[in-house]
Amino acid sequence: MTDRKKVFLYYNSSQELETKIQDLRNLGKKYEFQLVQDAAEADIIASIGGDGTFLQAIRKTGFREDCLYVGINAGRLGFYTDFNLSNLEGIELGMKSNIVEVHRYPTLDVTVDGKQHFQCINECSIRSNIIKTFAIDVYIDGLHFETFRGDGMVVSTPTGSTAYNKSLRGAIVDPRLKAIQLTEIASLNNNEYRTLGSPLLLSGDRELVLKIIQDGNDHPIIGADNEALSIRHCHEVQVKISEKQIKTLKLKDNSFIHKVKRSFL
Repeated sequence: MTDRKKVFLYYNSSQELETKIQDLRNLGKKYEFQLVQDAAEADIIASIGGDGTFLQAIRKTGFREDCLYVGINAGRLGFYTDFNLSNLEGIELGMKSNIVEVHRYPTLDVTVDGKQHFQCINECSIRSNIIKTFAIDVYIDGLHFETFRGDGMVVSTPTGSTAYNKSLRGAIVDPRLKAIQLTEIASLNNNEYRTLGSPLLLSGDRELVLKIIQDGNDHPIIGADNEALSIRHCHEVQVKISEKQIKTLKLKDNSFIHKVKRSFL
């Protein structure tokens, strides 16, 4: 599968899961993989769980570019998890054959108020913290595009287009496209506020800036993938495609199109 041999396992421990993971450890030893306790030392970071665990593994280990991320599902196959913990034969086949390949996923660079910086692989969301709409001025490459009022907005990557974005009726985007998608959450459209009213797909070289209008509801929740960040008094959120990409190990016969069909059709 790879010449890299140092592996860090990321998972939420449970008695049931530990028994299965021990079998995985034994399989790794068979092929001379070395388990490490510190993710910083790893060549391969394997998340065991679902897509949510995979997202957390990337976030908690710092979006590393110098290692491979591998998703191993403890249940059904997901969008980021090509391997299944209940199918050790399939994992072993991947270790000793050429049925796997490295995919590179784009990430988002997000800057809040010019000082707080973080990355996302699925999406960055900004939502009202109370049961009240709030307003956002939307700028694209410095041009004022619209003034939004509603419950919030989501900026997603192509790989994240099947997640929160899809539940908002956003488009599913082929990950081969370098793009970002802006999707509204319950926008108001009246004589005072007028928005596009549909998802907007932007080229990956665009810069998106969301400026929160300070009208008493200026404590939005900012989400980075599946994690809410403790950022208050937010005024401006800048989002663009990062130069950093995440390398993942995938099965050749389990493409994005296969996953979309299996998950939604």
